[in-house]
Amino acid sequence: MTLEGEHGTTNVVAWKPVADQQRQPLLESKLMVAEGRLEAEHGVRHLIARRLHDLTPLLGSLDVRSRDFH
Repeated sequence: MTLEGEHGTTNVVAWKPVADQQRQPLLESKLMVAEGRLEAEHGVRHLIARRLHDLTPLLGSLDVRSRDFH
C-alpha cells in the first residue's frame, strides 16, 4: 500500500505473516490505521506494519467511493 500526505509518499509493507493474520482489515477497510516501524533511507520511507486496524465505522455516512478524474 502507498500512503500520500503533505510530506510525500510512504510505502506500507505488510509481510505475509501480518497480511495472513490481519487479512480482514487489509482487504476490506475503507479507513485503516497501520502501526509499525518507520524506515527511511535516501528519501524513501517504508512503514513495516505489525498491526492493522479497521476504522471504517468512523466514516459513518461519508461517501468514500473512488473518483475517476480521467
